[in-house]
Amino acid sequence: MLLAPVPWAKRVWALPFLSALAYSERYAREGGLRHKPLTEWAWQMVMLVRRWYPDREVVAVSDRQYASLKLLDRCRKLSNPITFVTRLRLDAALYKPAPPRRVGQRGRPRLKGERLPNLSIVAEDPATTWNPITVAEWYGGQERTVEIVSETALWYSTGLPVVPLRWVLIRDPRGVFRTQAVLCTDLRADPKQIVSWFVRRWRMEVTFQEVRCHLGFETQRQWSEIAIQRTAPALLGLFSLIILFADAQKGRLLTNVRRAAWYDKRLPTFADAIALVRKELWAQATFYGSSADTETVKVPRAFVERLTNAVCYAA
Repeated sequence: MLLAPVPWAKRVWALPFLSALAYSERYAREGGLRHKPLTEWAWQMVMLVRRWYPDREVVAVSDRQYASLKLLDRCRKLSNPITFVTRLRLDAALYKPAPPRRVGQRGRPRLKGERLPNLSIVAEDPATTWNPITVAEWYGGQERTVEIVSETALWYSTGLPVVPLRWVLIRDPRGVFRTQAVLCTDLRADPKQIVSWFVRRWRMEVTFQEVRCHLGFETQRQWSEIAIQRTAPALLGLFSLIILFADAQKGRLLTNVRRAAWYDKRLPTFADAIALVRKELWAQATFYGSSADTETVKVPRAFVERLTNAVCYAA
């Protein structure tokens, strides 16, 4: 999904543009297919995006299940590296950089230096200096003040590549959520920007909820496997198309936000966008037909508009 700011909604939305069907290990075994883990699918998809945009800066934001040393190492070693932002375990094995080799020193060069304390220990250490920052779009779209501390390190596990990264510890002064860690493969990235990138990931969950509620995602009843494979990508792509259509009519969208007495909604949501698109499509000549009955009934325009608006949201 593309995490893009939508000006008329004044927030970041997750717009689907590429999807892949990742078979479970059991399904692949029963069907005689080669099973690939999620990290391999992720690598193929980010490489496809890089092929489409070879010179553009790409930042991939994911959850903890994609925090793979192999995947991170591949992304950072590209000719134009892809910045990866994801969660980091508080007990991850972090190390200092390897010391420089002495003149005449034999043997293979060291991969890492001394072991650093676990981030869980850093979080509990009274000597740790926390810096307050304000995140503009925290979960729920509100501003939130949190405290962070950041450093660079090497993440290493036996038999896997060594990945340099910048870690960021996030602590809530209110104590609502537990201290968590985020990593970024761009060592020069600003810690506040890293937190902002990672918080945007929540918009993907919002998009999945919207396509379930309004587009019938995960409620298909096809019997053909091919139909199942093409329905989900089509519905996800339809979400992005609706946003693009609504953006072309954003002037009308901003003046037709549906409100309720118990809910003070000032900005358009996906429900308003899909209602506007429906109304525009229904008004096109494509949906007109010649009536066999020549008798006409005059209906007040205000009544028709109210009826159309009600049907757009109920469809």
